[in-house]
Amino acid sequence: MNFRTLTLAAMLSVASLSGAAVYAQENPMVGGAAMSADKNIIENAVNSADHTTLVAAVKAAGLVETLSGPGPFTVLAPTNEAFDALPAGTVDTLLKPENKEMLSTILACHVIPAKALSTDIVGMVEADGGEHVVDTVGGCKLTLKAADGKVTVTDENGTVANVTIADVIQSNGVIHVIDAVLTPKSAM
Repeated sequence: MNFRTLTLAAMLSVASLSGAAVYAQENPMVGGAAMSADKNIIENAVNSADHTTLVAAVKAAGLVETLSGPGPFTVLAPTNEAFDALPAGTVDTLLKPENKEMLSTILACHVIPAKALSTDIVGMVEADGGEHVVDTVGGCKLTLKAADGKVTVTDENGTVANVTIADVIQSNGVIHVIDAVLTPKSAM
């Protein structure tokens, strides 16, 4: 291990020992609402005016219980504007009961089965020479990059999402707000 890796590991250990109380005051506002580190992903997301489409999709896909569970999860949370940028009619089609499986897969491609703060992501990207590939709960491979203080996520179709709000700490993980909807290869 190099010095940078050891330093990152030490910082993460201290952060995990210090618990949510450290982050409770530092959590950014999302969609005009305070985000509480004491609440889970769903409990916080339902309060964000910028994530009403995502919440409706999570409900339609039957993922509320999963994302309310212990995790830890890293959720890349597309805004309403990100969903609005999809081709006309896409969201309405995905919300239909007969498309529940596809919707569930798309949403699961926004969930990493670990808690990855922005510092973790930057560390992984640097350690891998400029980009780091992660597997999602939905079986997608996402490519993470960090440059000039910004983190981007690229899906298997080449869609690039920018992290617009990072490190929204949850009791069962972390949310990073993104400006695009990520999809599995050839899903759309």
